[in-house]
Amino acid sequence: MRVRVLTIGLLLATSACSMTPKLTLPTPPVAATFPLEMGGEAVPEWRGMFGDARLQALIALALDENRDLRIAALNAEAARAQIHMQRAQSLPNVNLDTGYTRQRAGGEVAAGQTSTSSGQFTLQVALTSFEIDLFGRLRAQNAAATERYLASREGQRAMRLTVISAVADAYLAERLAEEQVRLTDATLADWQASLALARRLHDAGQSSGLDLAQAEGQVRQAEADMAQRQREWQQATNALTLAVGAPIPADLPSPVDLMAQPIQTALAADTPSDLLTRRPDIMQAEHELRAANADIGAARAAFFPRLSLTGAFGFASQALQTLGGAGNQSWSFAPALSVPIFRGGELQASLDLSRIRSSIAVATYEKTIQTAFREVADGLAARATFTDQLTAQQAAMEQAERRLALSGLSYQAGATSRLELLDAQRTVYAARQALLSARHAELTSATALYRALGGGV
Repeated sequence: MRVRVLTIGLLLATSACSMTPKLTLPTPPVAATFPLEMGGEAVPEWRGMFGDARLQALIALALDENRDLRIAALNAEAARAQIHMQRAQSLPNVNLDTGYTRQRAGGEVAAGQTSTSSGQFTLQVALTSFEIDLFGRLRAQNAAATERYLASREGQRAMRLTVISAVADAYLAERLAEEQVRLTDATLADWQASLALARRLHDAGQSSGLDLAQAEGQVRQAEADMAQRQREWQQATNALTLAVGAPIPADLPSPVDLMAQPIQTALAADTPSDLLTRRPDIMQAEHELRAANADIGAARAAFFPRLSLTGAFGFASQALQTLGGAGNQSWSFAPALSVPIFRGGELQASLDLSRIRSSIAVATYEKTIQTAFREVADGLAARATFTDQLTAQQAAMEQAERRLALSGLSYQAGATSRLELLDAQRTVYAARQALLSARHAELTSATALYRALGGGV
């Protein structure tokens, strides 16, 4: 018995061979530095990035309710369960089997004799088809399952970052739409007052019908714009509700206007190599690459023999009360060696497929790095130009407002035509809209850079 135990132990100890190739991560296919190098604040946790209390409440709600994030979390749990299932194949299956068998001997029964029958009780602990992992096939499969679980965890982090930035973008779009409604409403009120003045002047014979028609046309256009802006606001609210994953609560803090939004717009980008450990999607792609490499090891090991063990130790007796007696012990030991000879090319095709999938994983990993580099570079380029754009747009709006004030005085004095006043009013309206749009673009660009840098998740 001791010799058998030592034999099994030696067989288990031989499972040290591995067919998995050594993995060397490819060199990142991007430049060593970004096109623009800028200092700034380190990437903060999301609450530090988005200082608007209303936006913070919406993001917190989304992290609890968003269905995409919930699916990603469930996928991670499924991958963890897959690890346990895969590891279980590397462990022996031990069963406790009990039974009772009764049988009757065959043949004719002579006159005056009775038929004979016998019964047997059994109790044994059985080891069923336990594979000795001589060439690392099971270990490679375990490694692949583990890497895919880690990839799913990084995928969950990536989805969390996506949800945060999606809610922020949807919130900013909703703020822009609401402020454009307010701007259009105020502009409409101004133009209606201007129309009333034009009617009085026309009734007094101090202006032509053309001036009145121009004023009426301008008001009708503003009314059309108002209907469009209200529709866009409602659609933006619907998009925000979808991003959050739940109805918007009525007791949220008051919103902050776009021009006063406390979103950090000066984030620091170090080097592209920092993205390799910060961006969850890159880390996810790396784990997928490692899993694909482990699959090659499992496919290679499938070409080699498989050794499995089946054994049992227990008791057998015709009487239940004597089942545990020393003389009723029973055991069996059945090692089996399976050598693949002909599989119709299946094993080679499986190995080829594993190598192709590994090449795909390498290309995916490299593409993910390139995409990350481009997104950060775009964010830095936007950051470098938005300050100048907003300054110029602010000055253009102020100049348009001064022109409007002067045109109003000149028109009332009869020094200029109604057309000049209408043009000045439209210019102010357009300049105010452009300033709002530019500020919105700056904030969404900052959110995109935050996401590109890996966020603080």
